[in-house]
Parts: sequence; C-alpha cells; structure tokens
Amino acid sequence: MNAAVRAVVRMGIYVGAKVYFIYEGYQGMVDGGSNIVEANWESVSSILQVGGTIIGSARCKAFRTREGRLKAAGNLVQRGITNLCVIGGDGSLTGANIFRKEWSGLLKEMAENGDIDRKEVQKHAYLNVVGMVGSIDNDFCGTDMTIGTDSALHRIIEVVDAIMTTAQSHQRTFVLEVMGRHCGYLALVSALACGADWVFLPESPPEEGWQENMCVKLSENRARKKRLNIIIVAEGAIDTQNKPITSEQIKELVVTQLGYDTRVTILGHVQRGGTPSAFDRILASRMGVEAVVALLQATPETPACVVSLSGNQAVRLPLVECVQMTQDVQKAMDERRFKDAVRLRGRSFESNLNTYKRLAIKMPDDQIPKSNCNVAVINVGAPAAGMNAAVRSAVRVGISEGHKMFAIYDGFEGFAKGQIKEIGWADVGGWTGQGGSILGTKRTLPGKSLEAIAEQMRTHSINALLIIGGFEAYLGLLELSAAREKYEELCVPMVMVPATVSNNVPGSDFSIGADTALNTITDTCDRIKQSASGTKRRVFIIETMGGYCGYLANMGGLAAGADAAYIFEEPFDIRDLQANVEHLTEKMKTTIQRGLVLRNESCSEHYTTDFIYHLYSEEGKGVFDCRKNVLGHMQQGGAPSPFDRNFGTKISARAMQWISTELKEARGKGKRFMTDDCICVLGISKRNLLFQPVAQLKKETDFEHRIPKEQWWLKLRPLMKILAKYKASYEVSDPGQLEHVHHRGHEEPAAI
Repeated sequence: MNAAVRAVVRMGIYVGAKVYFIYEGYQGMVDGGSNIVEANWESVSSILQVGGTIIGSARCKAFRTREGRLKAAGNLVQRGITNLCVIGGDGSLTGANIFRKEWSGLLKEMAENGDIDRKEVQKHAYLNVVGMVGSIDNDFCGTDMTIGTDSALHRIIEVVDAIMTTAQSHQRTFVLEVMGRHCGYLALVSALACGADWVFLPESPPEEGWQENMCVKLSENRARKKRLNIIIVAEGAIDTQNKPITSEQIKELVVTQLGYDTRVTILGHVQRGGTPSAFDRILASRMGVEAVVALLQATPETPACVVSLSGNQAVRLPLVECVQMTQDVQKAMDERRFKDAVRLRGRSFESNLNTYKRLAIKMPDDQIPKSNCNVAVINVGAPAAGMNAAVRSAVRVGISEGHKMFAIYDGFEGFAKGQIKEIGWADVGGWTGQGGSILGTKRTLPGKSLEAIAEQMRTHSINALLIIGGFEAYLGLLELSAAREKYEELCVPMVMVPATVSNNVPGSDFSIGADTALNTITDTCDRIKQSASGTKRRVFIIETMGGYCGYLANMGGLAAGADAAYIFEEPFDIRDLQANVEHLTEKMKTTIQRGLVLRNESCSEHYTTDFIYHLYSEEGKGVFDCRKNVLGHMQQGGAPSPFDRNFGTKISARAMQWISTELKEARGKGKRFMTDDCICVLGISKRNLLFQPVAQLKKETDFEHRIPKEQWWLKLRPLMKILAKYKASYEVSDPGQLEHVHHRGHEEPAAI
C-alpha cells in the first residue's frame, strides 16, 4: 500500500495538483481536523520498503451512516478536495462508490443547513473516485493481482520452506492454515508453489468421502519414500454441505486413521506483514500513477473506476461491475454452486486449480493410456531460480499424458555425451523450492556436436524436446532447427520455456528467474539505503546483471526507489551523468540525504561502474560522498520466489500439453516435423500465452546484444524518473478507456 501512496502523492505533485493524506481511513475523513493533511514530496520518502500503510487504516462504522458521510463531505469541501483515491478491499471501494453517488445530495443538504455557501456547491459539484485494490486474498474480480497478494505468498512460502526442513527430519505431517475466509487464492497458489499433498479451498470443496481419499494419498506418498506430508487449509475451507473444515479436524483425522505424527501451524497475521515484495512495489507504483491519470481524465459522467492489472497491462474497470462480480462469487458459494464460483474467480484461478490437481495426484499406471512417445527435458544457459519447478511440472504432466520422460543432464554438452536418464514421478518430488538447476546447465551451444546429439536422439528414440533456459537455449533451438535438413532425428516438436534472470528472451515479456533476481536486488538495495541514511549525504552506485538487457536495473530501480538507472537500451552521455549529479546535489539540500543509482553491467563500454563512481565522487566533493557495490552472482541463486515457482510450473505444464497435442496429431501419419511452427518459444505477451515459431522471432532479435528489439518494460522508464523527481513524458493508457469485466471463454488462459 505504501508504494501506491508514494506513487499517488508524487504523480499528483508532478502534475501540479495538491495532494492530501487522509489518515485512519474513512474514520479520519469523518473526524476531519488533523486527520486530513497536505502531503509533500518528502512525506513519502523511504516508505517503499515498509509494510502496512503509513497513513493508517481503520474500519469505520460512522461512514456507513448518512450522517457520517455528511460530515466527511463537509471536511473534503472545506479543503476543496473533489478527487478521491481509495486503496482497499471491496468494502472500502463499495463505500467510496456510495459516497460518490450521494455527493451532490450531501452538498445540497449542507447548503440548506447553512454549513456551506451555495457557490461551494457549484464549485465542487461532483466527486471523482478511483480505486486500487489492496487485499492479500486476491479476492477481487477483474484484477489478476491485488496489491499485497504477492507479499503474502512470500511470507507463506518462507514458512513452508522452513517447516519442510523440520518435517523432513522428523517424518511429520504438517497442516498449515493460511488466510482467506472467502477466497482460496493464497491456499491454492502456495499449495502449487510448494507441492503440497492436499489443499482445502472455500470455492472447491472436496468430494464426498474425501477423508478416505486424502488418507490413501498421504500413505501412498509415504510409501514412495516421501518423508513428509504438507496439507494446506484456507481458513474458510468448507465441505460440499457448507460446513467448515478446520485444521484441527484434519489433524485428528490423520492421527486416528494413519497414526502419523501431525502438527498444526496457523500462520495468521504474519501473512499481512513484512517487507513488500518487488512485484508488489512495482504493481502498486504502476497502479498509483495510473490512478492519478484516471482522476485527471475523469468527467462528471465517468463512473467510479478501479485501476488493475490484466496480464501485464494496466487497465481501468468500472468499480460497480467488479464489486458485483466479487459478490456473485460469494453468492455462488452460499448456494453451493461451486463450479460457478471457480469460474467467476477468473481464468487464472481456474488454471491454477487444474494444474494443481494434475501435479499433486498421480493416477495409477494402469489408468494412464500410453502414448509410446519419449519426451526429453533439458536445461540450457545460466542457472535461474524456478528451473527445477519447471522441470518437475513438465515431468509430471508428461507422465500423466502417457509419455516416457527423460532428463538430460548438463545441457547440450551432456546431451552429446549421452547423459540421459529416464525420470519418474517421485524423482521430482520437492523440487519446486530448490534454487539453481538440479539437472545441471551449461552455456554450450549444440552446433559443434549436432551429430552426437542426433545419435543420442536416435538411441533413446526421443520424439519431442522441451528446453528450459535463457538466450543460449534460444540460439540452440535455432541451430537445431537449421540442422533438420541434415539429421532426420531432429525433426521432432521442440519448445522452449524462457528461464533466465536477464529476462532477455525474444517472444516473452517474462522469464523464469527474473522475479527472484529482482527480489534479491531490491532486498540488497533496501539494506544499502538504510546504511546510507545512517551516514547521511551518501550516494551508492550498484551494478546489476542482465548482459545488455536493462530489465533488472530498470525494474530494480523502480522497486527500490532509485534516483537513476543506467541501461544499454537508453543511450546516455556525459551530460546526462552531469545532470544526475546536479539532481543529487539538489536532493542533499532536502531532508532526504541519500542517493541510489543502479547501473546495468553492460550499459556502456566506457562509462563503467568505476568511471561513474569516480565522476560522482569528484563532482559531489563537499556535498556527498560515494560508494559502489557490484551485486554479482547472488542474483542467480537463492530459493525461487512464489512468482517464479508458479510461473515455471504453469508455463512448463502448458508447454507439455502443446507437445502432447503435436504428437497426437501426427500419430500414425509418420509425419516428420519439418515446418517452422513445430519449433517454438512459449512466452507471455501482454495478456496471453503464445507459442511463437523461432524462425519468426529471428527478425525481432538483436543477436549482437542478445536482446529483443522491442521490450515492453521500456515504457515504464518514465515512471521511475517521475517518481525520482525528474521531468519525463509518460505515455498513459488510452484516455478514459473503461474496459468491461467479462467472463472469459475457454481461450488461452494467462499464465500469471
């Protein structure tokens, strides 16, 4: 929420508006007085890394009454406030909408009572309202992600990772209760991200006889040498009769039926706290700026809107429709129409649920129709957090579709040497939370050993290939594609899933591992900023990875609140460096006496990190001193973030389904896969998952610098500059384009 508050205040000041804080939610609006205070640039400094909200929040009974709203309107008119930006859940947003509808009536009433002048009524005739959804449950329809959800998942996953080590040692079963009274999003996604044995959700109650099924499942897993069981329960979990299912009940069941040592952990308010994740900070900053733009463009006719995220596009939706649809889900659950409830939750909830079911529960071998196809999985390039989650997902989906799955160790090098083994369902258990690459990965390209690779393909009769990796994987795919003329063994469907911290793979807006790296950078910057504010008047220059791709530097700058980020994609010269030094010199005269500058490792051949450090040190003499820090390989390591675990799991499952479809269509036709569209990159583009032939992506690639020619995140650059007090032109989304909330059909589900 603080990132959103900061963005609204700074964007508001930037466009020349007066911005006010209303402390303590609607209560402060009703009470007025010192609860409504003008905010300035510095009042939102250093709050990005703080959880909760600095302006406080409170449930307010008075605002539910007309008298309360009358008082509130009086307090706003007194200060000439007619634009309201509300950050909260559906309750807060519904309240804001009622207030907006009553506004002119409230003003007339005050004029009649002589509380305000008639002129005031004309002057402040209407109130504009824009909402941003802040709720850890992600329970608001129309938005893919609400502010706070990703951070809550971080807290849950940290706990699950910690519990797994102790459960592993003691062979215990753990029942974890997570928040979500009416919405199972947190439970579902954390179950997906940690490979839980069973999950209980309000929207999708277990079928009759679940007690038996669950116990069978747990004992099967133990029999497969799995030393621990994890069961995740949403606090609002119910059975098909709408009776609550509690964590204690589940524990009793496991203890009496199976006699396993079982413990319950209730996470509670831990999930609301802590430092916000990089994803949440960027999301909230984008939404905050978008909200101010929406208020500026609003007319008396504009309905109250919500700014939200769909795929990675900022969109505006009518508030009333979103609230209505959110209430429809609750209604469907109350009326036990659970299929509808899941559908109304939206496409990403539904695909999460289906993916979880496929990966958690193995069908008996005799029930899986065999495809007689062998599919191999390989990691290529530098390690990225989330690769293992992608491998696990591919292996399990492949097995559930009847294929024989093979793992190739140590990239193309291992492929050529024949380091290939069959890999089973249980072999990939517990892989989601592991960082790095368990299969091993190398940057070597296949070009030099094509003959050996073709021979291995023949020896193991491999019918399809899934490559998980970065830019080298993309280059490798191009080489394999070109070699099909010569080696018929290579004429098989091949698909690449992008996994690299640099996020530089053509054909996808995101790649597995980039979110984890971004969190590492953000955490480190937080610590460095803290050290700088202690010493006063100090500027830090931080070098990030990414090759020529400035994604990490740019997004890290946005998430950590940097003053500048130097990237290759936006050329800069000595005059820009000079301007940045002057900007920092001005900043040191205010109460914010520290600076943070990010530099991508290859942004310029001559303006190296050392050069910039020396330049700043010399130019800032007597005003500020300088320190530098190269983050290096810590950006490639660490446990994968919830986003990367999930993204890896879902995108890789989708890639396997594509392989199955390709193989199924060719069965019995003896078809050789020679066309362009059977060698693809699977990526996310705007709102959709797309399979794009590598041949087509060639023209979109800058091969010399190993980046796509066009990158979506460059349009977020001005955002960082504006929030750091620079002038910049920000491209806003189409003015006043309100989209409508719609139930999506069965088209391609988004992967986020």
